[in-house]
Amino acid sequence: MTCHVPLGGARYALPLTLVTVLLAGCSGAADDPGKVEKRDASASASPGGGTGAGPSPEGSLVPDPARLPKTRAEARDLIDRVIAGPDSFGPGVVKRSPYESDPATWPVLGEDCVWQQQKPAHSVLATLTRSFEAPAEVGKGPVRLGAVVTVHRTREDAAWEMAESIEESMRCPTQQLREGETIGSILAGALLGGESAQNTSEDFLVEVGDYQSSELGGPHRYSWQQAQMLQFTVAVTGKGAEGRTEDEIDTLVNEAQGAMLSRLENAVEKQN
Repeated sequence: MTCHVPLGGARYALPLTLVTVLLAGCSGAADDPGKVEKRDASASASPGGGTGAGPSPEGSLVPDPARLPKTRAEARDLIDRVIAGPDSFGPGVVKRSPYESDPATWPVLGEDCVWQQQKPAHSVLATLTRSFEAPAEVGKGPVRLGAVVTVHRTREDAAWEMAESIEESMRCPTQQLREGETIGSILAGALLGGESAQNTSEDFLVEVGDYQSSELGGPHRYSWQQAQMLQFTVAVTGKGAEGRTEDEIDTLVNEAQGAMLSRLENAVEKQN
């Protein structure tokens, strides 16, 4: 399952305790996957699947249709302005190599619960993943971090990505990220805009679990967040290491997520 609460930025700040409460409420689990998928897709999508018009949570942004990307080039330009850099996580975080993904691919969870790179779905105008690291310190291993921004053709397409993310966590409680890396004991939940003081996005997912690595050992903290706003989704991943606390990993994830949501609002909000 998936539970998600960004902490960075004034408008996008929510307490870590809310993540804990949300996860606790979700741990009893779970609706029928089909019902969850229909609920989240219908609640997040605008009438007719448009890119901008439609209901939004209280306090959410009012987009300028002229500022919403309609071509791949416009979508990639917006991603470049929104996606996290090292400073979005806080001091000390650096780029990993390779830093950016191939824009012609995006991650897909197979039926075997193994993540693989495939051609983006037709609904995707553009997507980009960046990789980061909080370097090892005395008594602390390195924290592997990632940020993803995806621009869909419509708001409804973005809503379906969120619904599919919920289904994946229930379908695959243990997942292989890549060779030598797995996550398990996944606990997740979702909050629609307006639920439990969640006013940062139209749909908001959080997922935590145990991260195992042939290089870094484990189990360590795994933390993932994804938010949907209009036709966009933004996500951040944190993978812990020896000596790193749960709060330390969650805070890194929250800071970057909050920064990206704030930049997204600034990029598409209607100007007075």
